Parts: sequence; structure tokens; C-alpha cells
Amino acid sequence: MPTSSSQFEQWLDAPEGTNIEFKSAAGGYHFDRLLQYCVALANEGGGQIIFGVTDRRPRSVSGTQAFAEPGRTEEGLYQRLHHRIPVEEYYHGSTRTVIVHVPGRLPGTAWSIDGRYLKRAGDGLVGMPDTELRAIFSETGPDFTATPCPADISVLNPDLVATFRERWAVKSGNPRLRQLSDAALLQDAELLVDDRPCYAALLLMGTREALSQFLPQAEVVFEYRSSEASGPAQDREEFRTGFLGFQDALWKKINLRNDRQSYQDDFFRYDIPTFDEVAIREAILNAVAHRDYRFGGSIFIRQYARRLEIVSPGGLPLGITPDNIADQQNPRNRRLAEALQRIGFVERAGQGMNLMIENAIRQTKPLPSFAGSADHEVQLTLAGTVQNPAFIRYLERLGDDRLSTFSTYDYLTLDALQRDVPQPLEERMSARLPSLLEIGAVERMGRGKGTRYLLSRELFAAMGKSGAYTRQRGLDHETNKALLMKHLWDHATTGAPKRDLVQVLPSVSASSLHRLLEELRDSGFAELRGERRWARWFPLKPYVPN
Repeated sequence: MPTSSSQFEQWLDAPEGTNIEFKSAAGGYHFDRLLQYCVALANEGGGQIIFGVTDRRPRSVSGTQAFAEPGRTEEGLYQRLHHRIPVEEYYHGSTRTVIVHVPGRLPGTAWSIDGRYLKRAGDGLVGMPDTELRAIFSETGPDFTATPCPADISVLNPDLVATFRERWAVKSGNPRLRQLSDAALLQDAELLVDDRPCYAALLLMGTREALSQFLPQAEVVFEYRSSEASGPAQDREEFRTGFLGFQDALWKKINLRNDRQSYQDDFFRYDIPTFDEVAIREAILNAVAHRDYRFGGSIFIRQYARRLEIVSPGGLPLGITPDNIADQQNPRNRRLAEALQRIGFVERAGQGMNLMIENAIRQTKPLPSFAGSADHEVQLTLAGTVQNPAFIRYLERLGDDRLSTFSTYDYLTLDALQRDVPQPLEERMSARLPSLLEIGAVERMGRGKGTRYLLSRELFAAMGKSGAYTRQRGLDHETNKALLMKHLWDHATTGAPKRDLVQVLPSVSASSLHRLLEELRDSGFAELRGERRWARWFPLKPYVPN
């Protein structure tokens, strides 16, 4: 919510301490320094960084030119830190200030930038000592995957160790890893504890026999069901070996029944798979990396004709909810997550869910759903039905270069608008509207409290609903004739077929629409050219209501 004047006055009177930081920054402020302060403040519980205010009491509001475009600053923070940090432009009278609202870290996690975990010390920033980091990481209890299993490295599959070695060498650009012994390699990867492999190593590279003996619940069960009927699955396979040994085979099994949905765009035909490989692999990876291995039970993957369900034991990690899962990260199995990151399976914490959301929107499929999840299990449903091919065409027209700069909430905002979600949008989406407006992806209608946003004219044209665009855009016009004329002038070169004019006034009957057009023609404002299916209405002169 926007900062109130009373709240701002309270901050001015408060001592600069654990949850507030003042910066005069009259001429500007370096973005990299802002990143560092956000990390430090989050590690200390979160709070506000206020620019344009002197840091010594009695404080004065001096104003700032820093971060002239708060929306872009917020986007940059998200791209670098992968946390949502609201940036607010606040005017104290006529004096401009900028307030950065930094959330606190989740239990058991710490924020970092360029590999450094920071905290404040006086007027500066310092790295957090190892003792503090260990205390933070132990807040949610010990990491099960970091504990050693009662065996030596002979329980690991040599072929899977070789796969881990090669992927790590390529990802790190360090060919020296190829020369290390297996024990030295695992030691460097922090997968050996007192010369014994930890459970993270077993989960990634263990043999079937070892997992059956030491961690039998670490299996993934695949089922294919052609209908909702109960009874035996049409296909079922149990995977109980190191994840590196079955992850490709599992995707191939899903892809066997992966049909393609086709749509036409002029002379071009497009095919979209029901199950997107990137999204499915990320969903499986998340289930393996974040399930609670202290619980019995397997991960179940159930494939239906148009959806995939993944059920994994243990609820969502502490502090994570379906509402904040795109913003927050709290890995339950830190050692396992770090090993996956080393070999390029996890580029950054929390990225998997963002990729699933963005892919669903780009293919106009329903958003990933956690309906049915409970304290003892997480249920993720990925639906595969393509809902609006025209929206796919619109995103393609925005271009890959532009889309590559989009955050997850840029996609969610466009998705909400194309689904006609009632406005105002939730705060996280509303914050993205200015930048989307700037690039022409959306348009604004009205001013002040009555402001509404809609997708651009180009999208409606791509969807074949240019009449619906005119109707939404022209809701404030007084007469149906004015709405029709506005649409005709918007298409003065090509003319408007009657089917488009029906969309302009969808509540008007066909006979009433015909009478309106006749009146416009008889009054000399419009004319009809062509016959039958080629007939088009064209404007002749500006319309002035009676």
C-alpha cells in the first residue's frame, strides 16, 4: 500500500537502526550500492531505505533525483536479487523522495549479492561471519541431505559420478575437475562428510541397491491414466536410482504421449506441445530437490491427456505459500540444491516456478496450481490446454528481445488483462503497468481513480477483436453512433466489416445495429462499399451527436 503521511512522519522521527536507512542522495545514487543495502537490510529483518532525507536528526526532507523511474529500478532489483522489492516515489509536500521497501529474509535463508552475505556495520557494509550464517541456516533444523549415510562411496554409481563430473566441469569452465579422483571430486563438491557420501550424493548418484537400503522413499513413481476412472494405470514405472540416472528417461516417457495443439495464423501453422519440456523438467526437479525426505512415501507423477499432476511428500518449506512462491525462496534441502546448481540444473534459487509461470502464459495455458496441497504434501498441477492462440501471436509480435527483459509479473499482468480480470489489479501487477505502458504493450483509459488499463490495439487486432478494443476504449462516449464512428475512423483505410461493428455494440440487436448504420449513412457520416462478404463501412466526416 502507498505510504501515508503519518507513517512517513513516524519514520522521520525514528532512529536510524535495524529496520530503516536514510540517504540524502540529492543528485542520485549508485544502483549497485542499493543492491548491497537491500541485501544487508533483508538479512537484518527488512525495513525501508529512504532517499532524499538527511540521516542525522533533526532530519530534513531535502529531496532526491535518484531512481527517476521506480518501476525500472524495481525490475532491476528483481533481476539481480530474485526477490520482489517495491520501490515507491513519495512526495513530502512538493519534495520528491524514494522509499525502497525491503522484505525480511525467510527463516533459514540469507540474501547475498555476488556471493557475499552482507550486513550493516555503522555507516558501512561488511560480510556476515560464518558463525552468523551457520546460525541462520540452522534456524529451520538440520539439512537432512547434508548428513552422511552409513556407507562409503562404493554405493554411488560410477557412471553417474562421471556425469556429475562432466556437467560440473562444463558449467564451471574448470577442466581440472576431470583429473580429480572420485573422492576428491565429491569432497570439493561438499558431498562427502567424514569420508562418507551425504544423502545429497546418494539422491543424485546412488545405485538402486543403495537407495533401496538407505533411502527407499527416494523414488519417483510415474503413472499414465487415459481417463479419470479409478483402477490400475495404463502405464506405470517406478524410478529408484540416482536422479542423474533417470531424469532423461522420465521425460521421454512423458513425451511419448505428448500431443501437439495446432493453430493457424494467416498462411502459417503453429504446433504447441501439450506438455512443455522446460516446464515439466523444472516441475520434476523442484519435486526432487524440495520434498521432505524425512517423510515416507514416493513422489507421484500422474499424466493425463491434458494435465500433469506431481505430488511430493511434505508441505511447502517454511514461509513459502502459493501466493509468494514466485518471489521467495527457502530451499528445504540446501546441500542437494547447491549440488544441482553446480551442475547447471538450477541456475538460481526459485527460478523453476518462475519459468513454469512464464511458459504457461506464453503458451496461454492455465497457470500452475497448488490446489489440493496440504501440510503433509505438495500437489502441483500443470494444465496443457492452449486457451488463446491469438495472445500467443501478440507476444510473438512484441519480440524475443523485449520479452527477454520481462519479469514474471510483467507476464502475469498481461495475462490478467487478456483474461479480463477485474481492475484494479493486485499491487504486484499494478507496479508493472507503467513500464508496460511505456513500451506500448498496454494502453491507459481514463484518469485518476477511474483509470483502467487494457491490452494494446495491436493485440486486439491479432485476436481478430478490433471491435472489442473500440468498445472497451470508448466506454465513456455518450451514444452508440459515436462508438461506431470511432471504430470506423480507426479503420478508415481498410474499412470495417459488420462483424466487427457487432463487437463494438455487443448488447445491441442486429436490427438495431442496422438502423444505427442506416442513420449514419443517411446523415452523410458513413457509407457502405462492396457487397456481401466483402462489404465494408467507411467514415465520411467527423460525427457530431445530435
